[in-house]
Amino acid sequence: MNSLINATSSEAAGLPLATAAAEAGSDVGSPLANIAIFLVFVGVTLFFVIRASKNTSTAADYYAGGRSFSGTQNGTAIAGDYLSAASFLGIVGAIAIYGYDGFLYSIGFLVAWLIALLLVAELMRNTGKFTMADVLSFRLRQQPVRIAAAISTLAVCLFYLLAQMAGAGALVSLLLGIDSGIGQSLIIAVVGALMIFYVFIGGMKGTTWVQIIKATLLIAGSAVMTIWVLALYGFNFSELLGGAVENTGEAALLEPGLQYGADLFTKLDFMSLGIALVLGTAALPHVLIRFYTVPTAKDARKSVVVAIALIGAFYLFTLVLGYGAAALLDTETILAAPGGQNSAAPLLAYELGGTFLLGFIAAVAFATILAVVAGLTITASASFAHDVYAQVIKKGKIDSAGEVKAAKMTVIVVGILAILGGIGAQGQNVAFLVALAFAVAASANLPTILYSLFWKRFTTRGALWSMYGGLGSALLLIAFSPVVWGRDTSFFPDVDLALYPLTNPGLVSIPLAFLLGWIGSLTSKVAEDPAKQAEMEIRSLTGVGAEKAVEH
Repeated sequence: MNSLINATSSEAAGLPLATAAAEAGSDVGSPLANIAIFLVFVGVTLFFVIRASKNTSTAADYYAGGRSFSGTQNGTAIAGDYLSAASFLGIVGAIAIYGYDGFLYSIGFLVAWLIALLLVAELMRNTGKFTMADVLSFRLRQQPVRIAAAISTLAVCLFYLLAQMAGAGALVSLLLGIDSGIGQSLIIAVVGALMIFYVFIGGMKGTTWVQIIKATLLIAGSAVMTIWVLALYGFNFSELLGGAVENTGEAALLEPGLQYGADLFTKLDFMSLGIALVLGTAALPHVLIRFYTVPTAKDARKSVVVAIALIGAFYLFTLVLGYGAAALLDTETILAAPGGQNSAAPLLAYELGGTFLLGFIAAVAFATILAVVAGLTITASASFAHDVYAQVIKKGKIDSAGEVKAAKMTVIVVGILAILGGIGAQGQNVAFLVALAFAVAASANLPTILYSLFWKRFTTRGALWSMYGGLGSALLLIAFSPVVWGRDTSFFPDVDLALYPLTNPGLVSIPLAFLLGWIGSLTSKVAEDPAKQAEMEIRSLTGVGAEKAVEH
């Protein structure tokens, strides 16, 4: 991201209330009030998690919530799972700083759901059981495909977790006035421990209720802030845009190119970002696993429709909130606050409604982070326990209780890795980090998903080449990109080893993954079982046989 993230602060005199508080390095709002609202939310969600844990005994309960959620409930939970810290903290901050270019994140995140609705949701629900690997290995060789799918799932989940944990550190640090790296690291560790407890105890049922509560609060809180901002400008959006330009002195906020229009590489970076966002959603493992929590394919379709409605409304709110932050706050203050751009939404809440609104919005953002990391963690644990441990290591000879035990142990390991990664990712824009996760998902998973569902000639070799090639190329390009080396916001800013000029790998890694899957299949000398291909086609399109597979 732009080096503005590390800009120094200006004089606090004469700036708005939130600006002065942040500039002075003091607490924004009342720390006691902020902590009290946090504790209320944690207490409420813990109640639901502990209650859900009483009915979580089998693998179907732990992974899929017993398939007991309606389409509306699941759609709300999907919105809660999908609207992450990147959506609330990262996008609002990106719009506040980059204007039009920041809103491109919202557009990409929303449009992506059309692919999930039209090509993936119902077919995945009909074909699978608990995880993405159930679908990918249905008509291919089980062991190698499940291992590859588990590896790609864990990689995507860990990338996504980096963003959420970094957002958690920035948010709570802002509220408590903590600007030291050690303090933020401790906060990330506490959030990670709470996440581990939620998933370890409640499984998918507990996680789903946390996501439903979070989605309701997030959309309601964002709607209140949106109406408030518009009211200040007479409900005239043009006046709001004019106020943002006047306050920042940056007319380019209303035009494309402030972030991605400087040169050829930044324009290519935008193309890469757009491809990753639009294609990544349908391949996110923590989104795909939600399709298995409903009893029928009809409910899976309804889930996506409900999710699109809620997510679409929210992303319209981010446009108002982002430009509202640009109009009402000082740009340098946003960038100088703990978390940089990610602090725009909480600072705007404090500017509008003082301590109470800030505490509520902060609790909502905190709920956002907890809900998403819980969904990611249970997805990662299900992938390893179900696909690797139960199906590969134990070769299916394991009871439900043993599988759940393995999943819970995986939760602890994933949680620790997420904490360590979040500490290393402090200071990065969370929307940007999530975009990397989308690129990895689209590269490693989407080609194999679409080929498995729609191409009869697809083979095990094609699947392995596509998954490993897409995942490997995406990670390799990221490892030698400006994300890691040579910029003020890189993980290693003082060393420039960036060989790949773009910050997002999608422009190269996604087409490469499709190409590798095609070449691998055409060059494979071993044909797949035509009977299994026919069974998968019938089941994916009609749902016949899906319920029987679920029972077993």
